[in-house]
Amino acid sequence: MKRSRFAVLAVVVTIALGAGACSRSGSDSADGGSTASTSAADARCKGATLESTEVGVTSTEITVEVMADTGSPLAPGLFQGNVDGMNAFAKYVNANGGIGCRQLKVEAWDSKLSPEESKNGIINACSTALAMVGGNAIFNPDTSVLGNCADKAGQPVGLPDFAALANDINEACARTTWNVQVVAEPCNADGTPPKGPRDLKTFQGANQYYVKQDPDLSGIWMVPGDLPTTIQSATYQVVGTQRSGIDVVPVKTASAASQAAFTEFVQQLRDMNGTYVYNGGQDTTMIKMRKETAAQGYDGVKVWACSLACYTDKFKAEGATVDNTYVWTQFLPFEEADTNANLKAYIDAVGGKPDSFGVQAWQAGMVFKETIDRIVAAQGPNAITRSSVIDTMMTVTDFTAGGMMAPKGPKDFSDCFVLMQIKDGKFTRVNGTRGQFVCDPNFVMTITGYDPAAEAAKIK
Repeated sequence: MKRSRFAVLAVVVTIALGAGACSRSGSDSADGGSTASTSAADARCKGATLESTEVGVTSTEITVEVMADTGSPLAPGLFQGNVDGMNAFAKYVNANGGIGCRQLKVEAWDSKLSPEESKNGIINACSTALAMVGGNAIFNPDTSVLGNCADKAGQPVGLPDFAALANDINEACARTTWNVQVVAEPCNADGTPPKGPRDLKTFQGANQYYVKQDPDLSGIWMVPGDLPTTIQSATYQVVGTQRSGIDVVPVKTASAASQAAFTEFVQQLRDMNGTYVYNGGQDTTMIKMRKETAAQGYDGVKVWACSLACYTDKFKAEGATVDNTYVWTQFLPFEEADTNANLKAYIDAVGGKPDSFGVQAWQAGMVFKETIDRIVAAQGPNAITRSSVIDTMMTVTDFTAGGMMAPKGPKDFSDCFVLMQIKDGKFTRVNGTRGQFVCDPNFVMTITGYDPAAEAAKIK
């Protein structure tokens, strides 16, 4: 069996103290770039007689499912990057030694921004795949099958879920979910989501940066209003923005809205002399807002801010229309691929067309591979079952995807980020050092005694 190049994708740990924060790269320990577990797994593959050990595991293949919202008319192709990222990951892995002494096969399921299709996707994965890997299904409230999916022997052991992003609290809290993106909720010990008032976490590093530049910012926070889960997950972020010192008013937007629908928001900005706009939705929402603001001749906005949803070629291609927009990520920028072998491998595998959601799917694939490597290294290639995956996946902590992201565990909330701004048609880093993250515990704010469902009902 050919030796996997994952064994040599290592990143040197560097920590440099800064003013009130630290800049650091990720570590290659306990993640998909782990030399020790990959090497040990490769050794166990030599001469092994492989068996069909589990649903989705034959003597030659391991099948996983990537479920993502790609076909909804509300947002066509929204998370196609997740599917592309996982297909690229499988191609790369299979060309470099395979996984669990076998080849990796990826099946895709379109959840269509639909709770019914999300549940059907989990049911399908339960019957055909070892695990779900790299998914991004926003509206996913019924995840009961994740907890009681039967294994090959008919036992309800559950279905492993290595999610690129689990926005729905029911999926994020599920006991079998390893979430690459943040987990804002304090999940119950049994994997069920909390209800009513509770404490939630929100990342405020970017807002703290803006306030240092201008302490008198005020404006609007555009809440993605298409789904209950997106509205709820925005509410405590709005509160965090306000407590960071920016006087914002939440306004509900829709993905399918025309540019004309943003006229009222521009007028609202004008009435309040607004200087700040944050887009919590997809890139097209921000594009329409910026175009309408320009059309109305309002030039008072000093900070145009967006999440990784605007870190796209489509957004950048709008040129001067979106110039100076800030975006923040918790993975290294694609523009810094020369500083990280794993990031470069992802970009090369997708044909030089990286996607901000696709890279998270790739990272989820790396968590999955590290889990399988650990099982094979310890027990051999015929020990791969859903039970062994679930038990082992939760031991993968301080995960960095080979330095592509700051250390994180299954349910952790990272306090690291990179802030960029579009300048002259290019995403340009504005904080920290190339190849490193800016980290500070103060970037993570806890909103205590808060009920997102109740607060979401107040946003009109």
